[in-house]
Amino acid sequence: MDLRLTDDDRELQRRARRFTDEVLVPLEDECEELDGLSTQSHARAKQAVLDWGFNAINHAPEDGGQGYDVFQQVLIEEQWGRATGALWDVPWRPAIPLAHATDDQKDRFLRPACRGERRDAYAITEEAAGSDPSMVESTAVRDGDGWVVDGVKWHVTSGDVADFFLLHVHVDGDPSRATVFLVDVDSPGVELVRTPRYMHTFVFEHPIFAFRGVRVGDDRILGGIGRGNDLTRDWFVEERLMIGARTVGASARAVELSLQFAKRREQFGRPIVAFQSIEFMLADMAAELMAAKSMLYRVGWQAARGDAARKELHALTSAVKLVCSETAGRIIDKAVQIHGGRGYMREQPVERLYRELRVDRIWEGTSEIQRLVIGNELRKRGPDAYTGWPG
Repeated sequence: MDLRLTDDDRELQRRARRFTDEVLVPLEDECEELDGLSTQSHARAKQAVLDWGFNAINHAPEDGGQGYDVFQQVLIEEQWGRATGALWDVPWRPAIPLAHATDDQKDRFLRPACRGERRDAYAITEEAAGSDPSMVESTAVRDGDGWVVDGVKWHVTSGDVADFFLLHVHVDGDPSRATVFLVDVDSPGVELVRTPRYMHTFVFEHPIFAFRGVRVGDDRILGGIGRGNDLTRDWFVEERLMIGARTVGASARAVELSLQFAKRREQFGRPIVAFQSIEFMLADMAAELMAAKSMLYRVGWQAARGDAARKELHALTSAVKLVCSETAGRIIDKAVQIHGGRGYMREQPVERLYRELRVDRIWEGTSEIQRLVIGNELRKRGPDAYTGWPG
């Protein structure tokens, strides 16, 4: 069994790290101070994404993407996760269900999105529908040769910079006919309700949008009527794995910053790293990070090789998100403690990470939902997905 990265993978990892250090990290202070980026900085960063070839890393070259497999995407996103301000969202990754679009839909939505000419936002969550998508109240009703869409969507991440939505609704209010529609943000009836303020600093926003009598044609149905649950689940699987990658990257930065600080910070005549209480915290951080990263790489590798069936991959990525996000929470808490008062200052990366990593235990399925998915896998198919080994 060879656990080493290939030369190509190592080079990709190094390039993603350089992009983070040279493009994203220098924007952190501005993003914190302005709660986002200036128009000029965003434009420069967007051009850098294209120059570095990091646009649409999750889509095929024939659609304008980079064609990286899932494991390579993990390597890239891990490095991007080191940046605060959620600047990892500057490089755009069009939602993976767009790969199921018709050729005409790809020409109108996916391919321009891969090139950076358009941007999508996935609209699922509602005021009364979060962990349970079957409670979605947004509907699409047939009207003549088209559809009328009504509903209100919450927490539409990057909705402020998107120009079209992947809108998860129920046809005729029937959860078994969940369907994803492609809806332009400037369509008549699309309304920005408000933009809530959140605990974290995020380069973009998470607005609430209303869809009031929005008319769309059959050409806006993605994948077919009733395919919405499958498409959205595929999106969740990819997002959960990438959350695992980014939280591992953020954890690694927290460990590095904490060790550096502990070596130079002196109290009682010696560096605090010499005190066992600090040393033990650092040891726990490093050991937990090693475990989470090993799990992340294993599942990413399985996904890239196609070793896991669709349902098994769903169960495995839930475990990745659960373990990596909760590990990151423990690591960043210790990082703030090691930094003391400085760790509570917003000018410090560990403080920003403390606020930003908290949401990773909530969005794209809470930790409790991940435990339900894992428990369901255990009941139905036994523990092999977790206790066995691929191959």
